[in-house]
Amino acid sequence: MTSPKPVLFIHGLWLHASSWEPWIGLFEREGYAPSAPGWPGDPATVAEARANPDSIADHGIDDVVEHFAGIIRGLDAPPILIGHSFGGMIAQKLLGQDLGAAAVAIDAAQIKGVLPVPLSALRATLPVFKNPANRHRAVSLTADQFRFAFGNAVSPEESDALFERWTIPAPGKPLFEAAAANFNPHSPAKVATGNANRGPLLLMSGGKDHTVPQSVTRATLKQYRHSEAVTDIVDFPDKGHSLTIDSGWREVADTALTWLRGQGL
Repeated sequence: MTSPKPVLFIHGLWLHASSWEPWIGLFEREGYAPSAPGWPGDPATVAEARANPDSIADHGIDDVVEHFAGIIRGLDAPPILIGHSFGGMIAQKLLGQDLGAAAVAIDAAQIKGVLPVPLSALRATLPVFKNPANRHRAVSLTADQFRFAFGNAVSPEESDALFERWTIPAPGKPLFEAAAANFNPHSPAKVATGNANRGPLLLMSGGKDHTVPQSVTRATLKQYRHSEAVTDIVDFPDKGHSLTIDSGWREVADTALTWLRGQGL
C-alpha cells in the first residue's frame, strides 16, 4: 500500500501555523498526510505567540528555509509545499532546491528580481518599515492594519474575527531582506527560478490583495520564463490577502487540489 503523500503548509507573516487547520482537515480527507509546523521560534498557540513576541523576533528568510529543510529531511518522501505570503516565497525557495515534489505559492511575497512595489503593498507593510529597529523585532498589527493588509475583501466583521482568531506578531527581518533583494546579489530572497528539473509550481493571486497585488504575482511568473518546468498561475479576482483563512478558503483549497491531481499528485 502506498503511503499518503506528505503536504507541508507554510504560513506567512502575522498568521499562526494553526490557521491552516481547515486545510489540514480537508487534505487528510483527500488522502494526503498534511502538517503545518510553523516558523522557528513559533509558540504552539496564538495566545503564547502574542505573549512571547521575542521568541519570534529576528528570524530571517534563510533561518526559515533551513528550518523547513530540516523538517523535510525527516520525511519519507519530498512533500508538496503549500505556502501563503512569505510562506509562498519559502515554498518556492525549497522547490528550487529540489526539496519538494511540487509547490503552491498563494499570494507569495516578492522574490529577488520582481520589481513592482505597488503603493498598497508599501502601506500594508508600513507598520514594520516605519522604524528601522523593527528589523530585529517582532511587530504586531492592529485590527485596522489587518483590515487593510488582509481583510479588505471581506466584511469588517469577518476581518475582525479573523484578526482575533489567527494573528500573531511577526518578525520584521524578512520584510527588510525582501525590500533590499534587488540591491543584494546574495539576497536570501533569491529563488532558483531557472531550475528546469524542479517539481511543478502553481502561483495563486487575489485580485483585491493589498499586500501582494496581482502585479507582483505576474512579475514573479515572468521570473520563471527560462525554466522548462511546469509553472502555472490562477487568479481569484475578488479575493484579498486573507484568502487562505476567510470564508472563501475552500475555493482556493479545491483549486489547489484539482491542480495537484492534474500533476499526478
